[in-house]
Parts: sequence; structure tokens; C-alpha cells
Amino acid sequence: MKAKVASEAVKLLHIPNIGPAMVEDFKVLGIARPAQLAGADPFALYQRLCRITGTRHDPCVLDTFISAVRFMQGEPARPWWHYTAERKQRHPGI
Repeated sequence: MKAKVASEAVKLLHIPNIGPAMVEDFKVLGIARPAQLAGADPFALYQRLCRITGTRHDPCVLDTFISAVRFMQGEPARPWWHYTAERKQRHPGI
């Protein structure tokens, strides 16, 4: 079940937009708990994931990182694609 607010997110899977594949990406980054996302830089997480795996991940991964970080910082849950325009504006080319 997905959390309605950040304080309800006890496991990474409780965060809206986060499924098993994203949990694995977070594990690669050393993130095991939702609270670790509060204050994180989604773009830095994306760059690090690409560097560690040696793969340029789909831009929707960055959008999903943004959604997870923002949710854990207290913003309402929004679909990951809500952040696509912001990502394109802030990080053209991704």
C-alpha cells in the first residue's frame, strides 16, 4: 500500500511511483530507507546510478527520483510524469 504522506512511508515500496525495479536502483545507490531521500539531489542520484551501472538510464528514472525525493520532503504525491517538464527545463539533454 502506498503512503499518503511521507511519515507513512516505512519501506521504499510505500513511496508513490516506486516499484521493485526502482527499489533495486535505490539499493545500488546505498539507499535502504525512505527517510534517506529527504534532502537528496535527484539529479545527482540519477548521475550516480548511470555512472555505477555504466548505463544511461531512461529519463523517466530521473522524473521518478524527483517525485520520490519531493514526496519524502513533504510534497503531495504526484505521478512521476508530473516532473517531466521540470526535468526537461532544468536538465536539457536528459
